Parts: sequence; C-alpha cells; structure tokens
Amino acid sequence: MAESIHDVQRRINSTKATRQITAAMHMVSTAKLNKIQKHAVGYQDYVSKVKAVVMHLSQSHLLDNSSSSLQSNRPVKKTAYLVITSDRGMVGSYNSSVLREANTFISERTPNPDDYMVLAVGGTGADFYRNRGINVAYEYRGVSDVPEFNEVREIVKTVTTMFNNEVFDQLFVCYNHFVNRISSRFRAEKMLPVDKETLSTDAANDTQAAPLTAEYDTEPSEEEVLQVVLPQYAESLVYGAILDAKTSEHASSSNAMQSATDNADDLIGTLQLHYNRARQAAITTEITEITGGQEALNN
Repeated sequence: MAESIHDVQRRINSTKATRQITAAMHMVSTAKLNKIQKHAVGYQDYVSKVKAVVMHLSQSHLLDNSSSSLQSNRPVKKTAYLVITSDRGMVGSYNSSVLREANTFISERTPNPDDYMVLAVGGTGADFYRNRGINVAYEYRGVSDVPEFNEVREIVKTVTTMFNNEVFDQLFVCYNHFVNRISSRFRAEKMLPVDKETLSTDAANDTQAAPLTAEYDTEPSEEEVLQVVLPQYAESLVYGAILDAKTSEHASSSNAMQSATDNADDLIGTLQLHYNRARQAAITTEITEITGGQEALNN
C-alpha cells in the first residue's frame, strides 16, 4: 500500500510540474496574441489604402493595358501554392488544419503532382511536403512571432522573380485566417497574376476596403503609378496573409495550452482523491493492526 501511495504522489508532483509549464506557455502565447493584434490594427490602415488604389485602377480600366510583369496572363502550365504553417508544435490543431485543407484545395485544382509546386513558409509545412516527395521549390523558416514588413520582402522578391521567370504561372496563398480567439477559417487566395479574379476575391475578403469609384486621376502617368503600386499590392497580400496566419497560430497555441492546463488540474484532482483514499486505507489498516495487537496482549 505504501508503494502505491508513493506512485500516486509521484504522478501528482509530475503533473503539477507539467501544469506549471503549460500555464506559463499559455501566458506567453496570450501576450504574443495581444501584441500581434495591436500590430495588425495599424497595418490594416496601410493595406486598405493600397488595396483601394489598385481596385480603383481596376474599376477605371487602367489595368487593362498595363505592361506590368505581375499581370502576365499566360497559359497555366504550373501552379504554385504558398502554404503558411508554424515552425514549431504545441499549437493545437493549427498545422494539421492548414495542411488538411490545403491538400484538399490542391488536389481539387491540380490532381496531377507534376502540375504544381509548393512554396512553404514555416518548417512544419516544408517538412510535411518534402517527406511525402512533393516538390517544395522554396521554403522560409523562422518567421518572427510578430513579423515585420521587411521580413516579407525577401519572400515576395523570390516569389515574384520565380513568376517572372515562368517557374510557375499562377500562385495561391493558403493559410488559416484569424476569426477570433477561439476560431479560425482556412483561406486560399489567388495572388499572382494580379487580374480581375484576384482583385474581386480580395475585395470580397476585405471588409475594410474603401468604396470603389469608377474614375481615378494619375500623376505622373498611369504606367509609372502601376509599376509602384502593384508590387506594393503583392507585398501587402503576402504580408497580410502571414500576419493573419501568425495571429491564428498564437490564438491556437493559447487555447491549446489553456486546455492542457485545465486537463492537468482535472488530473491532479483525480490523483489527489486516489491519494487520499489510499492514505485513509493505509491508516485504517495500521489502526486495525494496532488494535488487533493490543487485544492479543490483553488475552
């Protein structure tokens, strides 16, 4: 009986130590979530203006005759999917959800593996696809917990260069969109080429975009404006997706660690009950033995 009590006590101590870790991780994830949400609010002001400019140009038909390389509408021979995951675990179902939905989306659009490639942002996604023999043409690891805009420039530059060199002919960004602290929703958005389909999809997803107008004045010229605005638009799409995905990641991590902490509390309570019962049984046994021994002496 003493050994059983010792084992239960050891499990209680071990579970308490685990609970301290998960509780600390929950606090860290919550702090990161609060920080990135504040950062995202400021970014939305910028990105909504960039999107509004491009959408206005589209409504005014200024994009129709543009020679920008980002608008190159050529026959689609190869499709690229930029899949955004985390670099680490302990984020609940975040990574599995993104990869499951992305695989479904990819298989529906390009069932032949020779017709697509994967561009992975996040080590989990890169390892997942590479281990399954899928062509991972580019990977980026180590995205900051609160990514800065300059981090994305390297990704955008690589992606646009690959598109201009006809490594692929269209690009979709796949990630988990942050809805609120307890839920997220998978999104797959077309990023390249920048055409009416891309703009209409982006407009449908952006509830903060400025109202569209049919007229737009340009200075110094339409072509020069487009050469500056379209790359910024592409950057805003990728950065916005990464920022959105990171927010969803932190929320999922916070929820997972809170759930683990709650489960540890429940387990500690159950083990403590078993420990108390075992102790009571041991004490009762000792009292019975003492009483029996006393009675034997008296006889």
